[in-house]
Amino acid sequence: MKSLSTLFRDKSRNFGTSRFRTLQLKSAVYTRVSGFTLQELLVVLVIIGILILLALPNLMPLISKTKSLEAQMNLKHIYTLQRTYFMQYGSYSDDLSAVGFELEELVLDGGSSNYRIDLEIDENGGFVARATAVVDFDSDGQLNIWEINENGELKEVIKD
Repeated sequence: MKSLSTLFRDKSRNFGTSRFRTLQLKSAVYTRVSGFTLQELLVVLVIIGILILLALPNLMPLISKTKSLEAQMNLKHIYTLQRTYFMQYGSYSDDLSAVGFELEELVLDGGSSNYRIDLEIDENGGFVARATAVVDFDSDGQLNIWEINENGELKEVIKD
């Protein structure tokens, strides 16, 4: 019966001993992993940045239109609340809290609302709810203003 050390020596002779192990290590060390270099990644990032800068002016009208949806939704909600108030009391109110509307905090004050809401009673006993933007969305110097009246007619008074 052979000892363990002789078995090991016999097996190592079959594989070329240290020469086989050296080749095995060299192939593991020199194996090239495919990937991108830092320069290639930076070039791609610069190209993406340039494309974003080119596309941003074209997207500004879409952004301001989307933000105006906030005003439209709030005014439609106020219209519904005013109709309910009118059914209960027989007249419209000029107080937002009286009709049950809770105004969110404005962006200028650290909130999320882009529009200030005002409620007025006109001379005919109707109402006009006005949403005035507190931010100039497209930097043209005009603030977006939306209005709704007691008939539910929603209109954009000043476009931004």
